[in-house]
Amino acid sequence: MKISTFTVGPLQENAYMLLAADSSEAVFVDPGDEGDRLVAAVAATGARLTGIWLTHAHFDHVGGVAALCRAWPEAVVRLHPADESLYAGAVRSAALWGLSLEAPPASFVPLAEGDVLTVGGRNFDVMHTPGHSPGHVTIHGHGVAFVGDCLFRDSVGRTDLPLSDPAQLEVSLERIAALPDETQLFSGHGPRTTLGRERKHNPFLNGTARLVAR
Repeated sequence: MKISTFTVGPLQENAYMLLAADSSEAVFVDPGDEGDRLVAAVAATGARLTGIWLTHAHFDHVGGVAALCRAWPEAVVRLHPADESLYAGAVRSAALWGLSLEAPPASFVPLAEGDVLTVGGRNFDVMHTPGHSPGHVTIHGHGVAFVGDCLFRDSVGRTDLPLSDPAQLEVSLERIAALPDETQLFSGHGPRTTLGRERKHNPFLNGTARLVAR
């Protein structure tokens, strides 16, 4: 399995392409912008795009969905239904930032806690990790975790946005922190890190900072 990172759009969001070992199949995690670039990246591999997995539906994570679905209509969009209003309102939300994006297709297949996603014969588990958004999920397996905007190198996701909840995010961070130390974390923004590093240096994981006063 090969994981390629594409940092896209004015908010510098990380979109991830997971490519099967035999290059027959690919999925994208959080294709946030620059849809034509992402389509070209898949096409260059000769793979068939079978899925689009969304950790959450803020506009900077869904702006490339439409282009990918147009190129591969069979690709299945997966999203937790608690983020459906964010998904449906992505164009409007982008406009509030002075940005434009193509509306993603309205239909998606719901994600839920405990679901298993598969690409190239490899299974990834879905963990519902709300807080940054109500339908945020973490997708993990095979020593990696796509944590979206829950957790960054030395920081965590914003909880001052509409529908965010700092108490929920604290619980979600505790669940993510239960993964093995060697787990590589692929965040929605910023560099890759490991859970072990974040346990030591991230103030929200090592106990030196809290999102909710106790």
